[in-house]
Amino acid sequence: MEFLGISWIEWIGYAAMATVLTSFLMKSVNKLRIVNSFGCLLFVFYGFVLQPISKPIIITNIAIFSINLYYILKKGD
Repeated sequence: MEFLGISWIEWIGYAAMATVLTSFLMKSVNKLRIVNSFGCLLFVFYGFVLQPISKPIIITNIAIFSINLYYILKKGD
């Protein structure tokens, strides 16, 4: 399935990229982490649907998501 000559898998990658880039425009660090986490989850999904799967994309973005989640949930800041 394609849209504008681009496969749906590539569109997921573009959406992930745009979400991560957009996160860096946030003034609030907490908002940045939330938006960035969503982009990371899109990248993880993207890494799994690529054939063959892309372990570096998956591992890197799970690690970044985990760091973001830690700071989002961290109490006492």
